[in-house]
Amino acid sequence: MSKTVAARSDKNALYLVDSSIYIFRAWHTYGSATDALGNHANATYGFIEFLHQLISRRQPRLIACAFDESQGRSTRHRIFPQYKANRSPTPPDLKHQFALCKGFVRACGIAAYASNDIEADDIIGILANAARKDNITNVIVSADKDLCQFVGPTDAAWDFARDTWLDARLIEKRFGIRPHQIPDLLALTGDKVDNIPGIPGVGINTAARLLIKWGNLDALLDNIDRVGSMKFRGAKHVSGLLQEHRNTVLVSRQLTGLHIDPSIAYDADALTIKPDQKALHAIFEQLGFTSQQRSQWYELLEC
Repeated sequence: MSKTVAARSDKNALYLVDSSIYIFRAWHTYGSATDALGNHANATYGFIEFLHQLISRRQPRLIACAFDESQGRSTRHRIFPQYKANRSPTPPDLKHQFALCKGFVRACGIAAYASNDIEADDIIGILANAARKDNITNVIVSADKDLCQFVGPTDAAWDFARDTWLDARLIEKRFGIRPHQIPDLLALTGDKVDNIPGIPGVGINTAARLLIKWGNLDALLDNIDRVGSMKFRGAKHVSGLLQEHRNTVLVSRQLTGLHIDPSIAYDADALTIKPDQKALHAIFEQLGFTSQQRSQWYELLEC
């Protein structure tokens, strides 16, 4: 394979946007701004600018935006109440902007997905798996390493801000394991960002070494006694840690993999852009868009 990621040149790829990460990024970096009604709108304007750049640069035929709405009541929280407990609650002004961003996406005629039970990561995973069965290449737009687990043989993860692309081969080179092994790796190492416990003292390199040897977490846990004879420094100690923290790892594994919401349905036709001009006009009014800004979007959306 050449150095160019194949998915990058696929004109028919499905772009799956991890919207929340770009809304939060705009919230922290875009500065102070309000809409025509006087509501805070800095994250909204920043996200809209990001979306305009994405569509302008890639001109996707198929696109979907996934939003986080579970906010402390997801399936993962029922499994492990401390999940993401290290994060501050979303400010009310930002909650309002999440809704406004989702409304803008829908007015553009872009598919917008959200769930009270699962997260945006899961939505992207569900859609990516379904599209792959339909022989469609996926481009996952996110800077979140967890989403690399959904990158198939012809797919890619695109960190928009850094403009870096990772296909399955490059993910394996970076993490030392294949994309589908990432949930097992995170169950072993833990994830401080999401407050997922792991095994103290077991880092990415050790976890990758174990998964390369045994293939998956179940096989590894079935062979804990044999880990001690592996050819790396501290193997016996790691074997003891695996035994000691076995139950923690099993709980963590329930948090790091894909969760399903039957209401999230894949429909290729719904993933094409179909602008709603009436809704666009209304949201342009609310956001106080100038004539030039409106024209730019109408031209971009070809409406």
